[in-house]
Amino acid sequence: MNLLRKILFPFAILYGFITSIRNFLFDKGILKSKSFDIPVIAVGNLSVGGTGKTPQIEYLIRLLSNKYIVATLSRGYKRKSDGFVLADETSNAEILGDEPFQFYQKFPNVKVAVDANRTNGITQLLLQKVKPQVVLLDDAYQHRKVKAGFYILLTSYGDLYADDFMLPTGNLRESRSGASRANIVVVTKCPKNLSEEKQAEIRLKLKLNCWQQIFFTFIDYDTVIYGKEEKISVDQIKSESKILLAGIAKPKPFFDYLKNENDDCLTFPDHHHFSEADLESIQNKANGKKIITTEKDYVRLKDSKLVSQLYYLPIKSTFINHQQNFDATILNYLKENLEP
Repeated sequence: MNLLRKILFPFAILYGFITSIRNFLFDKGILKSKSFDIPVIAVGNLSVGGTGKTPQIEYLIRLLSNKYIVATLSRGYKRKSDGFVLADETSNAEILGDEPFQFYQKFPNVKVAVDANRTNGITQLLLQKVKPQVVLLDDAYQHRKVKAGFYILLTSYGDLYADDFMLPTGNLRESRSGASRANIVVVTKCPKNLSEEKQAEIRLKLKLNCWQQIFFTFIDYDTVIYGKEEKISVDQIKSESKILLAGIAKPKPFFDYLKNENDDCLTFPDHHHFSEADLESIQNKANGKKIITTEKDYVRLKDSKLVSQLYYLPIKSTFINHQQNFDATILNYLKENLEP
């Protein structure tokens, strides 16, 4: 795979040139971006997958939903529906996509919508009887047809965009210079004990503008796994023989947190739709043992034949330091951009 990526280097140069021209046209106003009269916060990354967008969106929901009417808008990756869909009691993961359905299940007081056309999606949300006061755009950093009021760029500690290259040689969807659009950069999936010295080193490497803020977070795992009718402490489940199942971009930390030498780890592609054959194979391998999966996978599997032995482990994004500064920055942006 590494050799193939090196062979494809000329295509990476071409792809980078095309995306740079596109960004230039948007920056100069030749290609038009739509602005809205309410606060719109876009969360995304420069690379493909695996930077922790879902826990970051959930953090923002927890921060804002007790004070404001919040809506999330996602593309709804791999959903089996088209156009604009606003989540309701008839929705499921196939209609919304796994991550938006997870938002809907966890945060019933939040409007959850999907639309590949983000401009139309926001417009439709504003036509609802109860209009949102703030829209959180999930995975929309490159969606330049909407001009968000505030941009949060995520980059993984172990895969910083400064160390990456354009697709298909690397994993970047646009050049590193795209980071200049961000108001805030969040380095995700850091070690919990990341030192101030290492944080300063990363700041220098990312070469941010003086007006851009940077924060560091880690993935914080729950102390309990949850099933349909039961919850079990993580300490207890770690010692049991079990099946660990993940269909996410980078499952290694999830496996490492829970596994022991007797466990089987089953990996599927990100956003995988589990077929009957998949379910049969998983059930046979489990042979009656508990199956522990990610929260994102659970919303796709909770109505399957695996439900009686299926559990999930919630995660959340936690700041290493300066959380209050992050919260204040977001809240100040809303105060300044909401009509009195």
